[in-house]
Amino acid sequence: MKILFITTHLNTGGITAYLYTLTKGFVDKGHQVHIVSCGGDTENSFRDIGAKVFNVDIRTKSELSPKIYFNLSKIAKYIKDNGIDIIHSQTRVTQVMGALLKKITKRPYVSTCHGYFKPRFSRKLLPCWGDSVVAISGAVVTHLVDDFKVVKDKVTLVTSGIDLDKFNAVDEATKMERRKGFGLKEGFLVGMVARLSDVKGQDILVATMPYVLKRFPDVKLVLFGQGKLESLLKEMVSKLSIKDNVIFDPTLSKPSECMSALDVFIAPSRMEGLGLSVMEAQSCGLAVIGSRVGGIPSLIEDNKTGLLVEPENAEALAAAIIRLIEDEKLVQKLGKAAREYALLNYSSVSMIEQTMKVYEKNISS
Repeated sequence: MKILFITTHLNTGGITAYLYTLTKGFVDKGHQVHIVSCGGDTENSFRDIGAKVFNVDIRTKSELSPKIYFNLSKIAKYIKDNGIDIIHSQTRVTQVMGALLKKITKRPYVSTCHGYFKPRFSRKLLPCWGDSVVAISGAVVTHLVDDFKVVKDKVTLVTSGIDLDKFNAVDEATKMERRKGFGLKEGFLVGMVARLSDVKGQDILVATMPYVLKRFPDVKLVLFGQGKLESLLKEMVSKLSIKDNVIFDPTLSKPSECMSALDVFIAPSRMEGLGLSVMEAQSCGLAVIGSRVGGIPSLIEDNKTGLLVEPENAEALAAAIIRLIEDEKLVQKLGKAAREYALLNYSSVSMIEQTMKVYEKNISS
């Protein structure tokens, strides 16, 4: 099968990780994978596993941008020249492109909904979900059906899988080695690996730190990632006088190494379609604290495979962090249970097989 993924960019992030897993799985099974995007920092890693990458300037957040319509004929020609069997879009902008390309090329088109969309008028005017929609969590299925009135039979739940070998638990010596590589010292480290954005909630975590530091003044918070929230976060850190306890590191290209340098992983998200970073942290054998939003509660069984807290509640989050600092055995117990849960539930094999079934259904219909 010849599969075309369309995504806005190939920079490090959740959607790119999702595409990488699918691409590798499909190529390993003998399928041909093509990717249309405006490129990004992981572009060569896709080429290395056998994908054909076609760069087009489609980096925009507006479904009415001239970039979309200017490039349609170019992508349509690529589809026809390469005998593409199915189109699979990943973002709002590329969903609009996918729907238009379906009309031009007569190829089946599916999309993946990776999270939550605001019910804007443009969504009603141009729904563009495709012949089928892949939803990455049960919460996203509900969102599609209830908020956008997508016909339930068109929606298929396919929980994302991850590379369980790449995201693996490491011993203490390796953890210290990873810390050294990032310039981190010994001590209790809590942190996140995500783009710095309002939706990911790094500001909530920073606001939590004064509560934690009253009890444990040596604890360090490490925020791996870059993004629009960076200047605000640094301003918060300065105003709260916690510069010595908060470390910013722009690294996102090595998420497994970032995670394995931590003692506790925190996901204080305001909104989350599934929570890929939570899955990766669990697979690394980390104790995880996550907010009770979106797909995160489907990943964490409270007090068994991690801890759940109410969203945007700094005091509750601080209490959960303090609880883990005080109880090393609980940290180890949650981390071990999380790794075992990941091994049983996060295999990419099922994700690849179920996604292929969606393709086959639409190609044959």
